[in-house]
Formats: sequence, C-alpha cells, structure tokens
Amino acid sequence: MKRNGINLQRWVSIALLLTSVALFFYQLVAFSRQRSHLPLELAIAGIHVGGLDQSEAHERLLQVYSSPIELYYDENLILLNPANVGFRPDTDVMMAAAELERTGTPFWAGFWDFLWKRSGAPQSVPLKADYSVNQLEEYLRDIGARYDEPPIPAEPRPGTPFFTSGTPGRVLDIARAEELIGAVLRSPSNRSVNLPVVGNVVPRPTLETLEILLRQNIEVDDFNGLVVIYLTDLRTGENFHFATLNGVDLDVEPDIAFSAASIIKINIMMALFRYEDEPLDAETDRWLFEMITESGNDPSDWIMQRIETYDVAGPILVTETIQQLGLENTFIAGYYFLGAPQLKIYRTPANRRVDIDTDPDSYTQTTASDMSLLLGDIYACAEGGGTLLAVFPEEITPQECSRMLDLLSENILGTLIKAGVPEGTRVAHKHGWRSSPLDMIGDAGIVFSPGGDYVLSIFLWNETEMVWEPTSRLIANLSRAAYNYFNPPIE
Repeated sequence: MKRNGINLQRWVSIALLLTSVALFFYQLVAFSRQRSHLPLELAIAGIHVGGLDQSEAHERLLQVYSSPIELYYDENLILLNPANVGFRPDTDVMMAAAELERTGTPFWAGFWDFLWKRSGAPQSVPLKADYSVNQLEEYLRDIGARYDEPPIPAEPRPGTPFFTSGTPGRVLDIARAEELIGAVLRSPSNRSVNLPVVGNVVPRPTLETLEILLRQNIEVDDFNGLVVIYLTDLRTGENFHFATLNGVDLDVEPDIAFSAASIIKINIMMALFRYEDEPLDAETDRWLFEMITESGNDPSDWIMQRIETYDVAGPILVTETIQQLGLENTFIAGYYFLGAPQLKIYRTPANRRVDIDTDPDSYTQTTASDMSLLLGDIYACAEGGGTLLAVFPEEITPQECSRMLDLLSENILGTLIKAGVPEGTRVAHKHGWRSSPLDMIGDAGIVFSPGGDYVLSIFLWNETEMVWEPTSRLIANLSRAAYNYFNPPIE
C-alpha cells in the first residue's frame, strides 16, 4: 500500500511539472507572437497601432493622413487631397521609432510583465511630416479666385451730389487659412476646416470718382461758363485739379487767372502775421476781424498800411510774401480806396495765357491752385509743419496759423461752399465775386469734417452776366458732393 502511494505521488508531481512546462512554453509562444507586433499601448502620430505589425501600422498611417480634408468656404464644400499641397508623412522615420519602442524592453523583463499581466506605460511616436507652403498658398489663391466676391465701390449718381450704394464683398483670409489647414493636415481626427472669410466694407470712392461726379454736376446744371476746381485731401495729400469751359476741358498748367476779389484778403492776413507778432493791438485785431468776416475794404487798406515801410507799399509786401511761397500767379497791386493807383504791373504765367481770358482785375489776381496751396500751407503750419514755417521760420508761428483758421471759420456765409455741408460743420474759407456785371464768383476754404479735412477751391466765370441763385446753387452742390465723398454713409 505504501509503495502504491509513493508511485501516485510521483506521477502527480510529474504531471504537474509537465503541465507547468507546457504552460510556460505556451505563454512564451504567446508572448513571442505579441512581441513580434507593435506594443499594445503604442500610438504613432496620434493613431493607435498597438497589436499591429509594421505593414499594418504603415497602411493605417497612410490611410488616415492621405484622407481628403473638407474645406468649407461659407456653404461651399471643397475636398483637399493632402498630396496636392505636397503633404508627405515620413513613415520610415516613424516606423523606425516604433520598432525601437517594440524592442526597447529586454525580452525576459517583458515576458515577466506579460506573465503578471502588467501593462506598460502608454507610448507615443510623434508625427513626422512636411508640406509645401507655396503649394498650399497657390491652392488657396485658386479657391479665392473662384469664390471671392470683391466689393463693388460706390459710383456717382449723375446729376446729384450723391453716390450710389456700393456692395460689400467677401475675401478669403489666406494667411489665417494657411495656419488652420496646416494644423488639420497634422491631425488624425479633425479633417475639416471652416475657411476664414473676411467681409469687406464698401470701399470709399476714389478721388477720380469724385472728379467724375463733380464734372457730371456741372454738365447736368447746364452751366456754359468756365469752372475751375482744385481739391486736396489733407490726410493723404492727394488732389485733383481741372478746368472746363462749356463742357470742354482746358489745360491747368499754368492755371487760369481770375480776379481775386475779396479772396485775396487771406493773403493780406497771412502777410500781417508775418510782419506783426501776436498778440495784436486792439485796433489791428478789430481791422483783421472786419476784413475777414465782413470783407471790409477799408480794414484791408489799414492793415496793408500798417505793414508798409518807408520805401515799400503794403500791397507790394503782401505780394512779395505770397511769391516767396512759390505762388507766382497771385498778387495785389494797389490799395482798395477809390482812385488808388496801380503800384505795379504783374505778368504771371496764368495771365499770359492766350487760350482763355477771364478779364481778370489788373489790381489783384489769383488762381484756384494758388489759393488751395496757400490754405493747405496754413493748415500744415497750424499742425507744426509745412511751407510757411520753412520759408518764414522766425516770422510766422503755428499759433498764428491757428488764429488765421479761426478767423476764416468766423466767415459765416450761408451760401457757396458753406451751403453744401451740414449745419455746424467748420469751414475756414473766404469768398469773393465781381459784380456789375456778375461775371466771376469764387470760394476757397478748408472743410473740417468727421471723415477727413480737405481744401476746396471753386472759381466760376462767364462772358455773360451770371444769375446769383443758380450759380451759387451749383457751387453748393459741388461742395455737397465733396462732403459726401469724405463722409459715408453714401446715399
């Protein structure tokens, strides 16, 4: 009996040993098979590839990263093949890194963890890929060419001082789109992009468009005389200048001479501040105010007498001051009082023209361009720059230029340029005309508007006597068109 018990025990032990050996080899074979594949916790470029072999993992990478990207331009769907922008995942480098992760743990240490079912730490191989920025930019430009809707600028409304409403557009933001698509090309899950589209506001008309509108207003008004306009955008320095006589364009180089009338009083004021420092005495200050706001001729004479010297008359000093600024077509050759002699005969490029003759006063003349340039210089001087300060650095100051603008703004006239702007708009201007007969009207000023400050000079002349109401209304409409250009919304 005892012998039989020993034999049974031996056979049980042998059976258990053989079972253990079988289980060991079974687990060893299972581990070896698992080890021949990529680690279960491995992700390559954000894609879980655990348990796959090299070829399967390679195929999955290509499948994901070569899938089309959905691009949405508003409601339009565009499919982008990554290969079209040169996208290339570097699978060789990534698979080599994955192989290192597979073989990095010693065999028996890995087998021990396998037996105890201990999972390793999550492992990740980053994406290694590249694409062509130039190809992507070209691709986006092609999309923009197909789907962008450029804004339509406002256009003149013939016969009115208004512009038609333009149409806002939409434009692809290429720089931002490149960033978004670049990120999606590298994403295994997010494969769509809402393309950034910028809504464009209606662009303001160009100065050329404003010039067209002004010309149309002159034509529709049926004014058959001479119109000369000079406008300067004081923010940008851009300007235009044209002259038209009964619908026919005239050359403006040199400009056309007009009687300066009371507009020359801007120049007298400027000369006064050259020779007299602020603060002015009470009497001179009163003369100055009356000359600008009431167009008084006597105050003008008194001011010119105030600055004259023992050998140079005041009007000559005013003219010399003007011409030192390079304004060669503007002068005053005598006083205003009845019977005042003409002190000098001035021959200028403007009054030597033979193709057009407005019969300008031989005592005082100017041009639209000279007055616009002078007003622009006064404006720049008040800001601390410009020609006035450069030519007269010790004689004229920004404070004096600001005073000039303030005085011109006190010239409250309800017609001409002032009639074309909204009530309360500051207009620093001086007007003038020649009556009996009324054959010339002019107004030159600076309009201070929310949409930008600008200089506008308008001069009209006709061989036959003009009627005040329709002629002044034409100037007001031209002024209104200029104001509407600088101040949207546009009707």
